[in-house]
Amino acid sequence: MVRLSVNVDHVATLRQARHASYPDPVAAAGAAEEAGASGITIHLRADRRHIQDDDVRALRRSVRGKLNLEMAATAEMLALAPELRPDQVTLVPERPDEVTTEGGLDLAAHASRVRQAAGELAAAGIAVSLFLDPQREQIERLAGLGGGVSGFEINTDAYTRAAVADRAAHLQALAAVAERGHQLGLEVYAGHGLTVENVGAVAALPHMQELNIGHALVARAVLVGMGPAVREMLAAMRRGVDG
Repeated sequence: MVRLSVNVDHVATLRQARHASYPDPVAAAGAAEEAGASGITIHLRADRRHIQDDDVRALRRSVRGKLNLEMAATAEMLALAPELRPDQVTLVPERPDEVTTEGGLDLAAHASRVRQAAGELAAAGIAVSLFLDPQREQIERLAGLGGGVSGFEINTDAYTRAAVADRAAHLQALAAVAERGHQLGLEVYAGHGLTVENVGAVAALPHMQELNIGHALVARAVLVGMGPAVREMLAAMRRGVDG
């Protein structure tokens, strides 16, 4: 079964809207794991718009599965990561004026910086993943980075935004980069914009090992609770895998 990592960033977004002590992303993470999530994902942004440093420390103490920390390859974050001790870091591009991450890393422009960051993180005992658009050229550049990177997360944004009639072509692109990543011996993950309605086909892709899902789950949890929301998503993933 494909694993589900629940992103609890937007639990913190609700909290920060009032600078209150609630809702607590640590409690949300616990409820997600209790409902069957295999891990928790968080994005520590430079502007600290949702997750805070102390959230990461508290989650490190409480998360039983894999703690995946999304971050930019900046000096500040690379200094923090060994102290925060996530199981995995996913390097992502980050701009202060974006609402959410808008695309994958550009390895043509930033290969040297990503290689250096991956090496530092791997030396600290942290697994490294890269958030990449489903483009064959990006995967080939990933192959040229050398050691340090153990996996990659495919950006599913274009697939989730496509009209239903156009999704088959996007799925083919996702499948192609997943296959190439598998050939390179890399862990294959995916995420961005996935919902109960569109997740099944992505979960069913060959070599898919983990999906990172946040906004849809937190939005649903506002209405039904985190546990039911996670169970609904896992059921949709199983339906996709089972055909």
